Amino acid sequence: MLKAQNDEFVELEMKQEILEADVVIVGSGMGGATTAYALAQKGVHTLVLERGDRLPKEVENWSPEAIFIDTRYKPDEKWVDEHGNEFVPGVHYFVGGNTKVYGASLPRFREKDFEEIAHHEGTSPAWPFKYRDIEPYYLQAEKIYKVHGNMGEDPNEPPRSEPFPYPALEHEPYIAELAKRLRGAGVTPYSNAMGINLGPTGNCIRCGTCDGFVCKIDAKGDAEISALNPALTSGNVQLRTSAKVKRIELAPDGKSVHHLVVEGIQGDFIVKGKKFVLAAGCVNTAALLLASKNPKAPNGVANSSDLVGRNFMMHNNAHIAAFSWKRKNDVKFQKTLSFADWYFDGGDGYPLGAVQLIGKVQGIMMKSYAKKVPLTILNFIARRSVEFVVMAEDLPDKNNRVTLDEKGRIKITRHAVGVKTHRILLRKARQVLRASGYLAIFTQPFDISMNSHQCGTTVAGNDPKISVVDQYCKAHDLTNLYLIDGGFFPSPAAMNPALTIAAQALRVVAESDLTHFSNHE
Repeated sequence: MLKAQNDEFVELEMKQEILEADVVIVGSGMGGATTAYALAQKGVHTLVLERGDRLPKEVENWSPEAIFIDTRYKPDEKWVDEHGNEFVPGVHYFVGGNTKVYGASLPRFREKDFEEIAHHEGTSPAWPFKYRDIEPYYLQAEKIYKVHGNMGEDPNEPPRSEPFPYPALEHEPYIAELAKRLRGAGVTPYSNAMGINLGPTGNCIRCGTCDGFVCKIDAKGDAEISALNPALTSGNVQLRTSAKVKRIELAPDGKSVHHLVVEGIQGDFIVKGKKFVLAAGCVNTAALLLASKNPKAPNGVANSSDLVGRNFMMHNNAHIAAFSWKRKNDVKFQKTLSFADWYFDGGDGYPLGAVQLIGKVQGIMMKSYAKKVPLTILNFIARRSVEFVVMAEDLPDKNNRVTLDEKGRIKITRHAVGVKTHRILLRKARQVLRASGYLAIFTQPFDISMNSHQCGTTVAGNDPKISVVDQYCKAHDLTNLYLIDGGFFPSPAAMNPALTIAAQALRVVAESDLTHFSNHE
């Protein structure tokens, strides 16, 4: 038996349960579940640890009041900002992670997004691999998550080796007419790439409770339904829920992970593996690495670069509602259209971003932000509005970071980089929508608690001095640790990140040493 590193390890080794697998995955969201799916195809004995449980099917899944007002599925957990102010984070601790409530928008990053790009307020760095390297895995991920879309509509779309696996979702009449008006206003609307189980053999009913809601009929392309459950049926993958990893323990030489200390319902237990994958989301992955500091890793595990937790990004986002009292919006499934004409050039040579429809907003959902406005007025606006997210890139800054405060709470320090770009994009979007016949535009900026699309805290690169993981998400400092969630992103582009996380997970399993086990492991 390996010599114990401390008295606590001796006690756990003697008294507590010990689980073992070839590959141990922490987290069952887009990165963890897709990694498990790919490992299952290779016959690798895999254990997935999820701190939450299966999200129950219940009437509240489709209740806007339960989700947006009562925040039923948000965690009983508080993070703090740089001033010590507490907030409830926009994360979800369930099997499937944040994908249980995401809007299933699954676009590819553009070819240039992997290159260095100059912005108004800085530079978006190049990735350690190119679009062509990940393209085959984008295609595989689109098939796993049943992505619908049309080639040739988006003027900035990247090259594809094959068409989308499924045709784009049809626009409802209101959206089809909106597309015509947008074209008349000078932009090029295109169909969203959506991960929905729709079609002759699908079970999607195109309801109004998808984006931001839990799919009660399992028709959304979330990580649990699309990737983890098929992995579990293979017999090669096991899932342990209510299993929160407290600490990473290194081998005596400090060059590999020896085991995890995990908090379960009946107490702490040990999990051993040959290889380990952290896929807990970029904030929680970074927090776990920092919390696991020890004499061999005094700055935190995998943190010789001092970059773990740094370069936190989350997009510069705002929701807008375009209102016209003349038009009633009777759409059910609204999220089928985007326009991104200024994605790489807003007219001055600098990129701006994308404008994407979101799920249809109801008046009670607006109440979560416009708390003082009477519900009758919000309902009136909601029946006559169409809603978008206006998305611009957030650039990396080492001072924007995840740390732990003196109480062990997750602390987020962020001063957004790219605000000027987002402001320009908002102005241009408003101009187009007014030219399309909308009389008023209401704006809801994202605050730090709406930390969707989080990325960048364990950045990938070729040089261990200025990155945490290599191009295959393996930690530079350790022989058997991989970090596969949005943390590896050097930049966030201005597109939803989920498909890129999934594609990279498939690429890591196919091309890296993750499934190569030496005799001593």
